Amino acid sequence: MPLKIGLVGCGAIGSEIARAIDSGRISADLVAVCDHNPETAKSLIDRLEKKPLKARLEELVNLSDVVVEAASQRAVPAIARATLARGKNLMIMSVGALMDGDFFQEVQELASKNCSRIFLPSGAIAGLDGLKSASIGTIERISLTTTKNPKGLEGAPYILQQKIDLGALTQAAVIFDGMASEAVRGFPANVNVAATLSLAARDVPVHVKIVADPNIHVNRHEIVVEGEFGKIFTRVENVPSPSNPKTSYLAALSAIATLRSIVEPVKIGT
Repeated sequence: MPLKIGLVGCGAIGSEIARAIDSGRISADLVAVCDHNPETAKSLIDRLEKKPLKARLEELVNLSDVVVEAASQRAVPAIARATLARGKNLMIMSVGALMDGDFFQEVQELASKNCSRIFLPSGAIAGLDGLKSASIGTIERISLTTTKNPKGLEGAPYILQQKIDLGALTQAAVIFDGMASEAVRGFPANVNVAATLSLAARDVPVHVKIVADPNIHVNRHEIVVEGEFGKIFTRVENVPSPSNPKTSYLAALSAIATLRSIVEPVKIGT
């Protein structure tokens, strides 16, 4: 029996996942989709050859083996509770929601109690397998510098609160310098990678810089990890999603790769 997938969130990443399943790149069935905007869900269904059901969250969970969250940080708690309480597996794209320590503990306990699994894709970064291995030993420092075109940062809560005029920038400027927990709250649609790093590093704080550069047309993530193992440096330059400049295309590909790893018999990497 093919794996049954339910998709919550039919935006840029959700659409890429749906098309990958529809085309056979993932050996699974997309059985249902859900979106806070019914028209967005309908538009996605219309573009697919195999038509999934447009369902409410509870119905989608009941129909699925794996529920994929591709909606938003705000939507994660309701999706996670509904999914894990029914003993279903869950993939979370909006990883920033798990930076709330109490909620993360609740999710872990729900998954353990109901024999569910939670999958967190690597997203728009590289080197996460090395970081996970290094975390078994002692890590001394982790830093992330994210550079994006100002258009990809528009509307972020931190930008609005600080009244930063992104349109006035003529050269690269550091607009945020702080810890991952603050970055995730201030830029919920932009730096889920900071949350993924923090969770993989366990108790090691992740220092984050966000740079707005009007002369760049990629989303750049530079990561430095130092510890008793040595040093890791990675730099990834991602093409923004054609339909959403706030999201890297690699993040969608990472979700597809994670789903493929669930259904394939051989798992490569840590």
